[in-house]
Amino acid sequence: MPRTADLPGRSPGSGAVSAGAEAVLAGLDDEQREAASAVDGPVCILAGAGTGKTRTITHRIAYGVHAGAFVPEQVLAVTFTARAAGELRSRLAALGVGGVQARTFHAAAMRQLRYFAPRVLGGPMPPLVENKLRVVASAATRARLSTDRTSLRDLASEIEWAKTTLATPDDYPARAAAAGREPPFDAATVARVYSSYESAKQRDGMLDFEDLLLVTAYALEEHPDVARQVRGQYRHFVVDEYQDVNPLQQRLLDAWLGGRADVCVVGDPNQTIYSFTGADPDYLLGFADRYPDAAVVKLERDYRSTPQVVGLANKLIGQAPERRSIFRLKLLGQRADGPEPRFLEHPDEPTEAAAVAQACRAMIEAGTPASEIAVLFRINAQSQVYESALADVGVPYVLKGGERFFERPEVREAVVLLRGAAAGGSEPGALVTTVRDVLASTGWVEHRPPAGGAARDRWQSLAALVDLAVDLVAEDPTTDLPRFVAHLAERADAQHAPTVQGVTLASMHAAKGLEWDAVFVVGLVDGVLPIAQSLSRPDAVEEERRLLYVAVTRAREQLTLSWSLTRHPGAKRARPRSRFLDGLVPGSTPTAPGPQRKAKKVKVVLDGEAGELFERLRAWRSSTAQAASVPAYVVFTDATLQAIAEARPTSIRELSGLPGVGARKLEMYGEDVLATVGG
Repeated sequence: MPRTADLPGRSPGSGAVSAGAEAVLAGLDDEQREAASAVDGPVCILAGAGTGKTRTITHRIAYGVHAGAFVPEQVLAVTFTARAAGELRSRLAALGVGGVQARTFHAAAMRQLRYFAPRVLGGPMPPLVENKLRVVASAATRARLSTDRTSLRDLASEIEWAKTTLATPDDYPARAAAAGREPPFDAATVARVYSSYESAKQRDGMLDFEDLLLVTAYALEEHPDVARQVRGQYRHFVVDEYQDVNPLQQRLLDAWLGGRADVCVVGDPNQTIYSFTGADPDYLLGFADRYPDAAVVKLERDYRSTPQVVGLANKLIGQAPERRSIFRLKLLGQRADGPEPRFLEHPDEPTEAAAVAQACRAMIEAGTPASEIAVLFRINAQSQVYESALADVGVPYVLKGGERFFERPEVREAVVLLRGAAAGGSEPGALVTTVRDVLASTGWVEHRPPAGGAARDRWQSLAALVDLAVDLVAEDPTTDLPRFVAHLAERADAQHAPTVQGVTLASMHAAKGLEWDAVFVVGLVDGVLPIAQSLSRPDAVEEERRLLYVAVTRAREQLTLSWSLTRHPGAKRARPRSRFLDGLVPGSTPTAPGPQRKAKKVKVVLDGEAGELFERLRAWRSSTAQAASVPAYVVFTDATLQAIAEARPTSIRELSGLPGVGARKLEMYGEDVLATVGG
């Protein structure tokens, strides 16, 4: 049975614990305090959304150091993003703890492999593959496969999935089938490309990012001297976002541990949304079985969202099939009351987008910063209508998940110019003016933002640099240009982009880990959420429910959930709202939870031009399926044909954004579909 969290021989309140250690625990709630003081042996912290998990694990490390249980240099904390690792380091520094290694899995592996490469590989560490798509393209060519950029990205993703799940090229077809993968080409073809890709890397003496973890694990497993040195250096491990760990990362973690149990994992089973990348929540869910004496602590007090948002999130996730009670988290809202979440139905997508845009404008005019508003959707293709609607009412927006901030051409140019200006000296107290002057030399005009498009994006990127300079001067009026440039370099290394003033447009996946005062969750119809591809697999449908849960819990105060009955004005209003809203929308009845619940079918009812096109598409599908001797649904499902009929795509790009249209089907059927749409 899981044990009670404690520090052996010393209770948190005893005199044996230093005053510094006690001070670290001050200000934590009871559950956070219990987790932070559990510094011995295996520990599992189940941390719900908004419950202060980063605060808890940093205070746990600091408490262990001040209590004498940890030597800082012997602690390795790993997470998934450079920004999260940087946040851990900065919070530990604020708690008076230095020397702890807080890194991503890849950064930690790279550091170790670079040191041990001469011993393990017989020479310096090989260079890393800088452009995976180029190597995949070469491998596809050798496999005599015709590809475009979309299918190359899909192939690269499939190879990454195979490697993170420890599947070899020979294993791939069976493993992909068992996992319900939908590869861009048939599994045997993907396996050939995967094999050719691996051969190309070996021939060129290069490693990819997955190899970093694999070779580091191999070094620890097969070289006892390397294992002794690494395990002697690192004796205590902390793993953040443990629900997102994949088999390759777990293998490296096991190699680091070497059979020891000094590991603390933190995660939220309700936020498991990355299984398509290879993440395996069973490592979190099975932690207490693997370590029967593990301390298991639940954090359920939500400090982020109002009780109204928390209540909706609990109701949503409460309709999921039952898990073991130890993993059931029910959030307890700690903030003051706020407005009730709103549910809005619209006749069509443009009307829905226009309503959201008007609401955003009203909030901004009432004083809510644009950067504190987000519009979240299931697939990136949904963003276009919201981009247009926001531009129409003059509301700036930021599209998250696109090019990284510090890799944008205008930002790179600005940083070079600022670095040059800093080398020439800096006038004290004139940082903001100097930054403005440097940016003005690129043609940027502070008070004249362009109306929209790429020019607007460029203007906002440069404006964010000015805002950052203003913030730094507010914190420390003595900040000069050289220090500002150094600060930019630190942020670039951590991928910590400054706040860009605009409403955030983001997919639900990209929104994980973020939060806003006001959130609009849009496009909530069956076939989009849950996505059409998930409807045949109950486990995939439940992951879609968790994705909506993640979106809902991003809101601090105001939450709006909306859907539209058709894509285009004038079409028959027949799209069913998402099944996940059953029981949440006032007056609706919840769907009975449990794995026995059958997936609803998307009812196809179209009239007018959309109805005629749908019938033409069905006729085309029938003849195509007959010619290939496959069932009709293998070509496209009715739900996908409905989406095509409503959208009437005129290009491959527009077609690729629709649910159920992957790269492989684009290659096989794209031109025929467009010809059918065009009559």
